[in-house]
Amino acid sequence: MPPAPAATANSAAGGAKIPRQQLWVEEPATRRRMPDPVRGSAVRAVLIMSLTIIQAMVAFLCTLAGSWLAFPMVLSSVAGTVVATWSVLDVWVTRQVWNQRNGVISVPSSSARQLRRERRRARRAERAAQRDEARIRRRGAESLSRA
Repeated sequence: MPPAPAATANSAAGGAKIPRQQLWVEEPATRRRMPDPVRGSAVRAVLIMSLTIIQAMVAFLCTLAGSWLAFPMVLSSVAGTVVATWSVLDVWVTRQVWNQRNGVISVPSSSARQLRRERRRARRAERAAQRDEARIRRRGAESLSRA
């Protein structure tokens, strides 16, 4: 059975090669990568939360089955929920501490930064005008006669 005409990638009308698209196209990231300590605590939190969910499901199934393991599993699920909540809070605290120590990366097109820049320029221009005015007054006072 001959291959279908669409299946041949090497030939087209006249024997010209059809350019293939790449399977993987690298695109720039839209957000910056999380800092290492924050990413580590986030991974820990996800693992702890997933284990807690699995533990809660096992406790539920043991309860339905009437197993003796149901009560210890429920107790450990409650403890796991407390630990999972603590780990999520750890992610939040780690992120805040990292931002406080290393600063937040600001976007150059930030509107707040633009406003501050404009206010700074206006203040500089105002101070320069005041200095020029004071300089003119001093020159005028020196050239007047004191008679």
